[in-house]
Amino acid sequence: MSTNAQPPKLDLPKLDGCRVLPPIDDGNRQATEPPTPKAKRNRKQTAGRFATLNQFIDETLATLCRGDIAVWMILYRDTRNGTARTARTDIAKRAGLSLRGVGKVLRRLEKQGLLKQVYRGGLNRGPSRYRVIPTPDDPIDNPNH
Repeated sequence: MSTNAQPPKLDLPKLDGCRVLPPIDDGNRQATEPPTPKAKRNRKQTAGRFATLNQFIDETLATLCRGDIAVWMILYRDTRNGTARTARTDIAKRAGLSLRGVGKVLRRLEKQGLLKQVYRGGLNRGPSRYRVIPTPDDPIDNPNH
C-alpha cells in the first residue's frame, strides 16, 4: 500500500458565498518545541495544605454538621494565595445545598471562627472572598482569638 495515497476527490456543489481553502503545505513547516511542563508545587506548600487539612480533621470535623463540612471543604479546595474566591451558586451546586442554606452555613462558619470574609462580592462585583481557618482558636490564621 502506498504511503502517499491521496483521498478521492469529491465533486460537491459549491455554496454561494463560500470559498475553498488551499491545501496546507507540509514541506515548509518548522519543528515546534514541545511545551514546557508547568512548574510543580513546592513540597512545603503541599505539606502545609495537608497539615491544615489534618488539623481541621483532628480538631474540628467532629463538631460540625454535614453542610458545614461540605462548604468548608469546598472553600478549602478552592483556596489560592490564602483566600477562596467561589460564588455561592457554585458552592450550593457542589455541596448539594440550597442557595439560602449556603448563606446560613457561611454565617455559621464565620461565627464559629472557621471562616473570615475578606471581600464582600455582589452584582457586578464578583464573588466574595474568604479566608479558611482550620480551627477556631488558631492564632496564626485567626487574629481575633
